Amino acid sequence: MDVSTCLKSLLLAIRQYRNNRSALNASQLQKHIEDVSGLKCGGVLFSGQVLPSECLSGLMEVAGDPNASHALTGSIISLLAQFASDGEAKEALHSSYNFTSTLAAIIHCNRTTPEEPLVLQCLNVLQRLTYNVRTLPCASHIHELISFLMQHVQSSNDDIVKACLGLMANLCRHDISVHLSMNSYNNVKAFYRALINFLGHNCLTVVVFALSILSSLTLNEEVGQKLFNAKNIHQTFQLIFNITVNGDGTLTRNYAVDLLVDLLKNPKIADYLTKYKHLSVCLSEVLGLLHSKDPDTASKVMELLVSLCSVPVLRKLVCETVLRPPAPRLQPGTRKCVQARGSEPSLALVHWVTSPLDGPEQCYMQALSLLAELFEEAIDSSLCSSAQSFVELLLQEVLVLLQSPDSTEGDQLLKKHCLRAGLVSLCISSQVCSEVVLKTLELMSHLRQQMPDMETSFYRILQDQRMVTPLSLALTSNCREHVQVALRILFEAAPLPDFPSLQEKVKDVHMSEIIDVYEQKLSALACKESRLQDLLEAKALALSQADRLIAQYRCQRAQAEAEARKLASLLKDTERKKEDLQTELNDHLLEVERLKSDSQQLLEHNGRLQAVADQHQELKGTYNQLLSRYDKSEGMLKELQAAHISLTQQAEGLRKTNEGLKLQQERTLAELAEKEQQIKGLKTDVLEKERIITGEQWN
Repeated sequence: MDVSTCLKSLLLAIRQYRNNRSALNASQLQKHIEDVSGLKCGGVLFSGQVLPSECLSGLMEVAGDPNASHALTGSIISLLAQFASDGEAKEALHSSYNFTSTLAAIIHCNRTTPEEPLVLQCLNVLQRLTYNVRTLPCASHIHELISFLMQHVQSSNDDIVKACLGLMANLCRHDISVHLSMNSYNNVKAFYRALINFLGHNCLTVVVFALSILSSLTLNEEVGQKLFNAKNIHQTFQLIFNITVNGDGTLTRNYAVDLLVDLLKNPKIADYLTKYKHLSVCLSEVLGLLHSKDPDTASKVMELLVSLCSVPVLRKLVCETVLRPPAPRLQPGTRKCVQARGSEPSLALVHWVTSPLDGPEQCYMQALSLLAELFEEAIDSSLCSSAQSFVELLLQEVLVLLQSPDSTEGDQLLKKHCLRAGLVSLCISSQVCSEVVLKTLELMSHLRQQMPDMETSFYRILQDQRMVTPLSLALTSNCREHVQVALRILFEAAPLPDFPSLQEKVKDVHMSEIIDVYEQKLSALACKESRLQDLLEAKALALSQADRLIAQYRCQRAQAEAEARKLASLLKDTERKKEDLQTELNDHLLEVERLKSDSQQLLEHNGRLQAVADQHQELKGTYNQLLSRYDKSEGMLKELQAAHISLTQQAEGLRKTNEGLKLQQERTLAELAEKEQQIKGLKTDVLEKERIITGEQWN
């Protein structure tokens, strides 16, 4: 079925469910929702037409019903969640259909069971829906939603914690009313302690969410000054750059970039970043992400670079990193130096500026903004020569881009081309020319007393009617410096007699007559509208009846075609299965033959194994005999060893006794020799005395 028929069936199912909230009607409505989910109908649903608007309003009403089943509510949320990332659809869901309040009401109704999958689904969709979108504080159930988030941010379920932190980071960003609402709760101190504890979490996404919430709530307070002081801020910078370059997903990278963009708005933190020693390396790695094929990643990186360019010192560093000439490298296989142009960030910028027109427009705008910042820095600086080749390349691509595309490519492509050409023209004519005029007026204001006739020329230019446009643009600029310069010039020019007014005055004094004429026309148009509304309702009723008959016919025809396709598919499946079975049978026959040969080989192998087993048994008996003999021999060996030890001890004792006897014998022999010497001496004395006696006797 086409989209229109599906939407009409969906609207009819919604009305039937409203009249009778039975399980059958709920299942029918859920079936129609699933049918619409399978169609790519985002452009039709959010086109502003009557039928899609009624369908969306009815779905919002059913989803917000607390008595509706979770399955039906979940299917509605799944359908609408498909468009939560699209810009126009996201804005329509947020502002026209109040989808945010509906999801907050669902969470509030299920606040006692936060572990329900429906609650987690609502939190995830709300996180996508509120990203970079400010939620009005008057929206229903927003305060209850904030209370729920603060209560369950310390849940044991990691998915719930991550979803709560991400949604809270969206709500807190640039919303003072949410800050005041959160600070008014009783458990705000415990909430801050929980956020600080999350800074040590092992999930980088949780850490980024916690840092984002803390920066939004406490950056300009005492707690924030302690948290983002000079000691801790370098770790924060390193964490943000690591997540940006090596993040575990686009979601985490987006929040990390947003966090750094918000921190750079604080002059003290911007000064800390200029003194960060690893900034050049981190900036080179971030610029490498421009070569990514994902336009969302490239757009976020360029948003970060544009934010860095808001700080003069950092803008100079970004400009040098982007426009500096690449270092020469040796090409493999040669000795010639070639330029590594494939890795230049400037070429990546040219790629995104000149990419096809059917891509995301935000990427083009960020690339143009970054190029404007870079060229403004490069003018009259040392980088002018480095930027010359890049400007020549860029101008060639821009001239090709500004050429009118072929009309055969479609109106949508022409529309996008005209939009891009208009944006380029506006960037060049409005902003740049306005800044040039403003700078010229400021210079003339400073030099009017030093140069002759300068004051007269200055006042004559201020009285020119063409000064209204640049002064108006300067007063409404986002740059504080431009606003201050414009106010100073206006203060000097206000006393002049012919100075043009910035506010156009009403010249016609007969305003009441004009209002009466318009009131008459409006009343006539209202009557005509009521008649057309009656005709439209009658036509719609007849059309619904005709559509119902057509739908019945198409349904029957679709059923018949489905049955025919089913039978044809069954026939094809049967033939395919037959072929598969035949092939399988042939494979089985071959397998049987192979198994027969394998079984014969196994029988022969079994006989050989039996002989080996018999031999093994014989060897086992021999082994047992040898083992018993070994045990006996081992016992005898132990006995002999004991006897040997005993004999050894006896021999040692005898040896010691023998040595003692030898010593005693030696002493005895020595004494004997000594006695023999004494005896010999005595014998000599006796012989001497006998001789003496004999001599005396002879005398």
